[in-house]
Amino acid sequence: MAQQVFKKYIAFSLAIFTALPSKAQDSDSSEIPLKIPLALKGIEVRSLRTDSHSPFSKIDINKKDIAAQNLGQDLPVLLQMTPSVVSSSDAGAGIGYTALRVRGTDGTRINVTLNGVPVNDAESQGTFFVNLPDLASSTSSIQLQRGVGSSTNGAAAFGATMSISNMEQNDKAGGSLNISAGSFNTQKYTIKMGTGLLEKGWKFDVRLSKINSDGYIQRSASDLKAAQVIGSWQINEKSRLRFQVLTGAEKTGQAWNGVPQDSLQSNRRYNGLGEKADGSFYNNQTDNYQQTYYQAFIDHNFNKHWTSNFGLFLTRGKGYYEEYRLGEQFKNYGLANFTTAAGDTFTKTDMVRQLWLDNYYYGGLYGFQYAKNKTQINIGGSVSQYSGLHYGFVKWAQYGVPADHNWYRNDAMKNDFNQFVKVQYTIIPKLTLYADAQVRVVSYFMNGFRKNPSLRPSSNYIFFNPKLGANYMLQDEGNKQQRIYGSLAIANKEPNRDDFEAAPTNLPKAEKLINLEAGYEITRKGWTALANVYLMDYKNQLVLNGQINDVGAYTRINVDKSYRAGLELVASFQSTKWLNISGNVTFSQNKIKSFDEYIDDYDNGNQKVINHQNTHIAFSPNLIAAANFAFKPFLHFRYKSLQSLELNLMSKYVGRQYLDNTSDKARSISDYTLFDIRTRYILNIKGNSDLVFTFAVYNALNRSYENNGYNYSYISGGTTNVSNYYYPQAGRYFLAGIGFTF
Repeated sequence: MAQQVFKKYIAFSLAIFTALPSKAQDSDSSEIPLKIPLALKGIEVRSLRTDSHSPFSKIDINKKDIAAQNLGQDLPVLLQMTPSVVSSSDAGAGIGYTALRVRGTDGTRINVTLNGVPVNDAESQGTFFVNLPDLASSTSSIQLQRGVGSSTNGAAAFGATMSISNMEQNDKAGGSLNISAGSFNTQKYTIKMGTGLLEKGWKFDVRLSKINSDGYIQRSASDLKAAQVIGSWQINEKSRLRFQVLTGAEKTGQAWNGVPQDSLQSNRRYNGLGEKADGSFYNNQTDNYQQTYYQAFIDHNFNKHWTSNFGLFLTRGKGYYEEYRLGEQFKNYGLANFTTAAGDTFTKTDMVRQLWLDNYYYGGLYGFQYAKNKTQINIGGSVSQYSGLHYGFVKWAQYGVPADHNWYRNDAMKNDFNQFVKVQYTIIPKLTLYADAQVRVVSYFMNGFRKNPSLRPSSNYIFFNPKLGANYMLQDEGNKQQRIYGSLAIANKEPNRDDFEAAPTNLPKAEKLINLEAGYEITRKGWTALANVYLMDYKNQLVLNGQINDVGAYTRINVDKSYRAGLELVASFQSTKWLNISGNVTFSQNKIKSFDEYIDDYDNGNQKVINHQNTHIAFSPNLIAAANFAFKPFLHFRYKSLQSLELNLMSKYVGRQYLDNTSDKARSISDYTLFDIRTRYILNIKGNSDLVFTFAVYNALNRSYENNGYNYSYISGGTTNVSNYYYPQAGRYFLAGIGFTF
């Protein structure tokens, strides 16, 4: 049934492909069109992003802002000063495995696209930026929408939507070289070259990157490499072909188990992964993965009002993590107990094993954009298929295991079809109405799991996600603008792979979110301010229960009713030409109305159930704030056009976060305040050539803090025991960089 529905929607999509271009030829030349130049940068993301008249809360980060702070750290760390954002790093210094939360929601709920192509892993639904080393060096813009936001491709957005564009090219030949280094033996090398516009309309660009860091946590070193090739062909005045190959390879020391609470005082950098029976550590306890993105787009301008883009993509991923394991039972590997020649029988053995993931994610996407007078229409969507293979080898064992023993081999397939229509209409000169309707069809089959080979769940979903809103311009005169806006958005989301394995007898339910947003924004000469209120009301939200599996993934359960509600304030003030003050603060309440906690009772061999009422949702601080003071003293100097000096003083505050949903202060992460300092000096040498020096001090006050963790509880000896694990972040550390553009 699901396959039939899936095929029908594909046929409907193809019908739109063929019908719209013919209709696009119907234009009324007597009306004044909204110009849509084909050369508009990032055309492939236009159908996903919102503009200044859309009724959603968002922030746009441009290329200049990204480059100013790019010294090798991953995107989640570079975005941590944006509203309602909390970032974390397993290795403790922003390189390697990093994560992002928006309004308390984790990466499995944040939709991420790269040039409109879904980036979230189809099964886990998370985004692993470690597989995209140095992506910031080729990113031209990012739009981060908070809440459900407008319809997009890929996984449903339950906390935010991140649209990344990284295919910008210049008409002039040039390049850049950037080198940075600093604490923990961190080094980054990036070289970019571009041909500019060649004969017959061709352009080519290349980026090569290499990042190394020992990490703050013991044995958490990262060795990251990336290569990117972009090509484009301006076929004629109306059509353009673009393509890119982007590959990233990572080898990182495993640091995903965190640090036990009782080790925070004695050794905050402790890492127990890979420890052998004699107390030494296995020297290849690593994660190894390569992911390659193949993307091709054709852009076409039908007439003055209609533009379009079509895309094909393939994301190829393959890799493994290798680990030393103590006392593994033979029966868990499909083997009989080992008996020696002397008649001694062993049920367990130490071993080194590799767990592999080998996958293909491919599909197509399209978008049609119409703009004429008071009306804007976006019609778009995507169709994709994911094919993933999970398998493992035992590479070494003390005894009783054949060489390269393959003890499991499970595959999975997921089909995803998405179709949306967005209409923005200015009903009167100051009032713009917005409507957005999305249909998403998902078919998912899992052929066994490593620990549950006979479990073969399958699920089919048809989701309808409508969105309505309005924007009213109170004032729109030059640099004086005021607007109020509001929106209602509904999103539905399927569980991920871990959710299905964690609930083999009672399959997890799909989640539903109703998101209300309303805001007031004012812009004046020298200052801007925004106030946004939101309510995110969940049905069957999958929430963390404090447990963790053997690769650091959290187990989640459905809760009937929960919500997030808050107020976001954002402001920027240009007091003089040389001083800018900006900041944001989020006040929120994040609650589960009723929650049953299950605790293993080792005394009685069962579980104890404790009901909690009106508790805090895990990892959802009630207060998040950031401030940035930017000084540009050279604006006083006569030769300011030849040089630029900027000093940034930045502060970030994150309130208390609970490790589980019990609101128990003993199971929480303490609030913390950070101060960073960054100075950046730009010297124009000749023409478009610049020499750039950057120096940054992170956690300048050398605070000891943690920004992530997990816990588990159990009853033993008649008492409830709680074990907390944390991810400590580095104290004061430094990074410096030099860049040359030409």
